[in-house]
Amino acid sequence: MHATIHEMTPAPTSPDVALDVQRIRADFPILRQQVHGKPLAYLDNAATSQKPQPVLDALLRFYTEDCSNIHRGVHQLSERATAAYERSRGKVRRFLNAAEGREIIFVRGTTEGVNLVAYAFGRQRVTAGDEILITAMEHHSNIVPWQILCEEKGARLLVAPINDAGELRLEEFEKLLRPRVKLVSVTHVSNALGTVNPVEEIIRMSHARGIPVLLDGAQAAPHMKVDVRELDCDFYAFSGHKVFGPTGIGALYGKAALLDAMPPFQGGGDMIRSVTFEKTTYNSLPYKFEGGTPHIAGAIGLGAAIDYVMGIGMDRIAAYERSLLEYGTQALENISGVRLIGTAKEKAGVLSFVLEGVHPHDVGTVLDQEGIAVRTGHHCAQPVMERFGIPATTRASLAFYNTHEEVDTLAAGIQKVKELFG
Repeated sequence: MHATIHEMTPAPTSPDVALDVQRIRADFPILRQQVHGKPLAYLDNAATSQKPQPVLDALLRFYTEDCSNIHRGVHQLSERATAAYERSRGKVRRFLNAAEGREIIFVRGTTEGVNLVAYAFGRQRVTAGDEILITAMEHHSNIVPWQILCEEKGARLLVAPINDAGELRLEEFEKLLRPRVKLVSVTHVSNALGTVNPVEEIIRMSHARGIPVLLDGAQAAPHMKVDVRELDCDFYAFSGHKVFGPTGIGALYGKAALLDAMPPFQGGGDMIRSVTFEKTTYNSLPYKFEGGTPHIAGAIGLGAAIDYVMGIGMDRIAAYERSLLEYGTQALENISGVRLIGTAKEKAGVLSFVLEGVHPHDVGTVLDQEGIAVRTGHHCAQPVMERFGIPATTRASLAFYNTHEEVDTLAAGIQKVKELFG
């Protein structure tokens, strides 16, 4: 029998006082395995997170009991599937504290959310000579859609610089908020550096000049409480697979008035009210942006994942991961030859590093032999690598099911790499 999150009680004797991590780990079947004969230490959570039993159960239940298309059927299965899908929308709304369910659009993930805004909002708003402002720490999916839009419209992409710690240079950012800037799009938390951006300040500065703001929340939503109304952002996108849910599902929040004024992103079934060969009228929000059969099981699984993390508490997750990050930072700083890339004061659980004289791919390969899963490469953030004058990093990224022992295993693994490469 799997421990459920509702049975959890903190173990006061454990060093991880705020969370009973062993109890949580029991909910993640994948963590029980061995890799190359060593216990798996999964430290690649920024790429994708593992799934707890309640999410796996929700997917299995949908496919074995309720599998049907939604919104169109009058039969029992369709009604059950529709209800479960829409319940998940309500869970996402509460997770982000959006004002209403129609402000939540189900998408394939953060990438599709950003592209939706670029296409349906950006194309209407941006004209020749206009500007779009991003930062130097963006993921490719928050660079390329804007480049495509700028190319199409004859607009210009502005990039706010970062300092050597990987923090946004806020005064430089403010200087770039020029009259022709039509949209600001920034990451809430950097996937390559772990930097937590001062998004409240970014939004305040932008709104003071009438500029709307999109936040890429892919790396923030799994690790901290997000309140879109308190932030007052205009759009917020995140991915289900990073928040312990299925792949191929995510959500875009948008203020209702903005979404209402935007044309559809894709034409097809369910996003229409009526179709004739002469004219089509579009459906109301949020369905106007959900053309075709959606990832029904994915949305239901995402709802289960949100129930799971909210059952633990986002504040508790953030506090525990902060202690893990501090422990990991210290452990890596104590290893000679290791240089951490991304040392912002405000940081989420990302440890990106280079090891003197050893290529990150070699580091990752040796660590894998020790059962340690990390990511190596440019992390879809090539401009960040360029900024620090390196081709790639090794990145260990943390989640609430990781332990201090696993961080010790990582440190020992890095020492082994050093011995091997002399």
